[in-house]
Amino acid sequence: MGKTLKIGLAVVFFIGVFVISLPSLVHKAGLHPDYVGPTVNLPGKRALIITTSHRVLAPVGETEGDPTGVAASEMTHPYYTFLDGGMDVDLASINGGEIPIDPETINRVVRTAEDERFLNDSIAMSKAKYSIPIADVDITAYDIVFISGGWGASYDLAQSPVLGEMVSDAYYGAKDAIIGGVCHGVLGLVNARTTDGSLLVAGRRMTGVTDKQIKELGIEVTPKHPETELRKAGALFESQSAFRDVFATHVAVDDERRFVTGQNQNSGLEAAHVMMQVYADREG
Repeated sequence: MGKTLKIGLAVVFFIGVFVISLPSLVHKAGLHPDYVGPTVNLPGKRALIITTSHRVLAPVGETEGDPTGVAASEMTHPYYTFLDGGMDVDLASINGGEIPIDPETINRVVRTAEDERFLNDSIAMSKAKYSIPIADVDITAYDIVFISGGWGASYDLAQSPVLGEMVSDAYYGAKDAIIGGVCHGVLGLVNARTTDGSLLVAGRRMTGVTDKQIKELGIEVTPKHPETELRKAGALFESQSAFRDVFATHVAVDDERRFVTGQNQNSGLEAAHVMMQVYADREG
């Protein structure tokens, strides 16, 4: 065997090993960290996950662009956290019907075990295909309300007056729901108002995807940026950073312990568990 051929085969071998190992490497670097905290069960309680209905990454008003939607893990991680904790879980979206899942968030490198489980779960997939329009949801029937993110969420969560009213209704409802969101999902909170008309998030510790992460990813065509919008609404924004913020993670709980927010795609799993813990602590 010639020297050149041997070198070529060695290069191919090492590239193959690298490609196979890539999901494990990015996980170890901080992407989608494992949850190691306490878990609780809330049998008989109800959780609602709300997502975007927007499916095109393009300037506002344009219809041609890369496909987008909800970030898979930001829906699947809370879904199975709540479900495995004994809760009944419903899926709703801004317009109802099929929830668009960003294909970039379910590729082999970043796909999580929960994503895989969801894609092979006929009940979950049916809920995602026939999601409830938010206008048809009785938000006061839920103990936990979680708003998922993804690039699509920047186009229709903060822009929905119905969603803003629903968050207020959940806050003031008889169940005193624990309300949360992750990444761009926190945009669904910024227009909720108190009974005196002030913004509900003002003065509360909250997090969401950072302006730094959005800049690092180079996707600034989106119309709303969570850090910017939370700060404008008067929230006390907090976050963690990393050499690239896509590898950072943080969960914030407001002092009243009614809102739990996660920084980015890494934070949905912990945020969902913390929401259940906060609920359980309150109920005693």
